[in-house]
Amino acid sequence: MTYDDIPHLSARIKPKQQKVELEMAIDTLNPNYCRSKGEQIALNVDGACADETGTYSSKLMDKQTFCSSQTTSNTSRYAAALYRQGELHLTPLHGILQLRPSFSYLDKADAKHREREAANEAGDSSQDEAEEDVKQITVRFSRPESEQARQRRVQSYEFLQKKHAEEPWVHLHYYGLRDSRSEHERQYLLCQGSGGVENTELVKSPSEYLMMLMPPSQEEEKDKPVAPSNVLSMAQLRTLPLADQIKILMKNVKVMPFANLMSLLGPSIDSVAVLRGIQKVAMLVQGNWVVKSDILYPKDSSSPHSGVPAEVLCRGRDFVMWKFTQSRWVVRKEVAAVTKLCAEDVKDFLEHMAVVRINKGWEFILPYDGEFIKKHPDVVQRQHMLWSGIQAKLEKVYNLVKETMPKKPDGQSGPAGLVSGDQRVQVAKRQAQQNHALLERELQRRKEQLRAASVLPGVRIKEEPVSEEGEEEEERGAEEAEEPMDTSPSGGLHGRLANGLPAGRAAGGDGFNGHPPSGSAGTPVARELRAFVEATFQRQFVLTLSELKRLFNLHLASLPPGHMLFSGISDRMLQDTVLAAGCKQILVPFPPQTAASPDEQKVFALWESGDMSDQHRQVLLEIFSKNYRVRRNMIQSRLTQECGEDLSKQELDKVLKDCCVSYGGMWYLKGTVQS
Repeated sequence: MTYDDIPHLSARIKPKQQKVELEMAIDTLNPNYCRSKGEQIALNVDGACADETGTYSSKLMDKQTFCSSQTTSNTSRYAAALYRQGELHLTPLHGILQLRPSFSYLDKADAKHREREAANEAGDSSQDEAEEDVKQITVRFSRPESEQARQRRVQSYEFLQKKHAEEPWVHLHYYGLRDSRSEHERQYLLCQGSGGVENTELVKSPSEYLMMLMPPSQEEEKDKPVAPSNVLSMAQLRTLPLADQIKILMKNVKVMPFANLMSLLGPSIDSVAVLRGIQKVAMLVQGNWVVKSDILYPKDSSSPHSGVPAEVLCRGRDFVMWKFTQSRWVVRKEVAAVTKLCAEDVKDFLEHMAVVRINKGWEFILPYDGEFIKKHPDVVQRQHMLWSGIQAKLEKVYNLVKETMPKKPDGQSGPAGLVSGDQRVQVAKRQAQQNHALLERELQRRKEQLRAASVLPGVRIKEEPVSEEGEEEEERGAEEAEEPMDTSPSGGLHGRLANGLPAGRAAGGDGFNGHPPSGSAGTPVARELRAFVEATFQRQFVLTLSELKRLFNLHLASLPPGHMLFSGISDRMLQDTVLAAGCKQILVPFPPQTAASPDEQKVFALWESGDMSDQHRQVLLEIFSKNYRVRRNMIQSRLTQECGEDLSKQELDKVLKDCCVSYGGMWYLKGTVQS
């Protein structure tokens, strides 16, 4: 009797689990079948009083169940082949299941055996006992399940097994090998194209074609651990891409000078590529590279000590790193008081990058690397921009004030700053050369005014201030070069850069008294700045000057070293570019007791973007030029009155979303709300 002659009782499948179960009849009349064994198995499974609901209703093991299991996870290297009339037809496979006998009936037999033993033990117990012993029962009420407990329960093995068991079976009908339906399905394994057309693509040699059909397996390489937590193989490390090598090294070492990193990567590695890669996984602290917090504490992780989420840990560790950019010494109690984290978490942060000194505190673990600072000023400036953004976040989250910021001690040398004396001299020389022409023109203008006053003593020439700040700023601009844009948050942190760079002057002034030099509107720097401003306001229609400067700092941090925008952009040049790009300043009437800084009170909005909502936004901006906060119904009535039509809810929501934020039932322009 062949396999096809055996009648199949049923087949069923669980699609989500890709699990197939096939129940096949056993030929009990075959001379190789042991009838006594079949009866014994049926008796053990169903017991003496078997009925139609039992596993073996015929009191004989007359069927066998086969369950599927996955043979391999990668089926891209396998195909089903059919050879017919000298042609080989290949069909790719998307899944391979192997059927194996299921012995679940043995579990049922064991369960029956245990039941019988329990019944016998109960029958042997004494019947003279009038009543059972009284036992104390403790009643407990279940508590509401927390979100973390629910997530742990959902990810448990028992829950997953229960979910798999609850998936319903889909019953299938089995067709034999010689059935007409099976023959019809097999036709799909044959290529339906015309057999007379030759395939011109098969022009490779048999060995090359075989290599294409069966490429070398890469499963073993993928299954190998990339970076064990306790062992790091340099031979295996150098087979990985450069970015992965840098990430693994920094994750294991935590703090490393750039020279050491280059020696570990090998002499053939380009230092420019390493500089580009290290900035993605580490931050510059005292000339050395410290791994970023989100690399050590990825998303959805938590502290092994206190259980706080990764976001809080990253913020606390960033604060410790920032403290080391200001000083070589950090006190653990001060960090714990600011971050509100447990002592174990703070100690972990400090052990990553510092060593403890008795009666002094924690000292940064590596010496100041002045050679790297001197050799790569562009990287230093870019890292400063990143630290400026982190400063602003730390001040806002931890409510830091100016008095709590660490101050540099007088007479601190070397590592106290990241700019040497020679560099400061060079910066001053360049500024003097760039501002010399402006100062000459200003001096010539004043001489002409004095000459005119001496010729006409009764006539006083009115001097127009060059900027909005008036004559005092004009005179001050003639004496000193323009300072760059202040990138620190409003009134919160000191004016010194996070990595020790002086915030007083940029590496090249761009104008006099807050204005760009004459003819600078067509310079590459001005065009690049305007492109950034236009792109930014197309995404966000309303921005304060403080928020715009923060976005500009992030933009600078994403630029390659040596970019033209690193030459220094002043507040006035940025504001002039915003106004030239079609934006208008909205004079929002802030309350007298507002805590907003001057930069936060300067609000700019894109007046025309070219879409259908321009008129609605302009009316909305006019409302906020007279009101600090407005109710939604007032905005809707004013828009209906000015536009002459009722706005739908979707249109009103779009206009409000573009320009406003809601807080406490009132609407404010973006960036102006003071919570």
